[in-house]
Amino acid sequence: MKRWLKKIIIGIVSLYVLVFIGLYFIQEKMIFMPDKLPQDYSYNFPENFEEINLKTNDGAILNALYFKVDKPKGVVLYFHGNAGELSRWGIVVQKFVDLNFDVLVMDYRTYGKSTGKLSQNALYEDAQLFYDYLLKKYSEEEINIYGRSLGTTFATYVAAKNHPQQLILEAPFYSLGTVASERFPIYPVNWFLKFHFPTYQYLKEVTCPITIFHGTDDFVVNYENSIKLSKLPTKGTLNLITIPSGSHHNLDSYAIYKATLDSIL
Repeated sequence: MKRWLKKIIIGIVSLYVLVFIGLYFIQEKMIFMPDKLPQDYSYNFPENFEEINLKTNDGAILNALYFKVDKPKGVVLYFHGNAGELSRWGIVVQKFVDLNFDVLVMDYRTYGKSTGKLSQNALYEDAQLFYDYLLKKYSEEEINIYGRSLGTTFATYVAAKNHPQQLILEAPFYSLGTVASERFPIYPVNWFLKFHFPTYQYLKEVTCPITIFHGTDDFVVNYENSIKLSKLPTKGTLNLITIPSGSHHNLDSYAIYKATLDSIL
């Protein structure tokens, strides 16, 4: 083999290894994109709300907003996406307040005012902690679980471990490994992922009705993720609402989304 060809091969292999190592060490920053808030930050919303903080077994403090309406139809436990914090997500959840539901939305560890160290198990346990909080105030028949993007895995986990009224998922992923493999097809990403978030495993155990919203032009979480999820043998009925031309960030602007949400809530 000629010397120049060896150098090229060595260079390609070295680059491959360097990128592989880089992906391993920056994976947390690629998955989680939190914005921080000072602890004395004051939320401001026109609707009636309460700011709450729940303490976890490992000492983390999780910040949340609890919106309340007169004579609510029930409550929505909302798990948000991987970016931002509650000053933004508090605005997003107003659509449920407008439908006359109480709403509880939390910030994950490292987001907003929430503290604690990120880990897969801790994040799932945190989600259950907020469901347990609602159980002190509502019956399970009154609790609706909603997850968006990253939050869909936590929503599905909680629905699988309990018996809420229903589970609603917006742009869910089959597993984080599935999404990562689509982004980096030449790397064995499942070997080094610290966060696998196997949504598909938990969805099979959900006993309540399941509604999935997904746009066909979603380039953050490919629409095929929902196709695969919809084919799983679930214990509860599953309805996939396909939104033609919908992207990752605009599903709530489509009439079919609004009409379906109105009908199931």
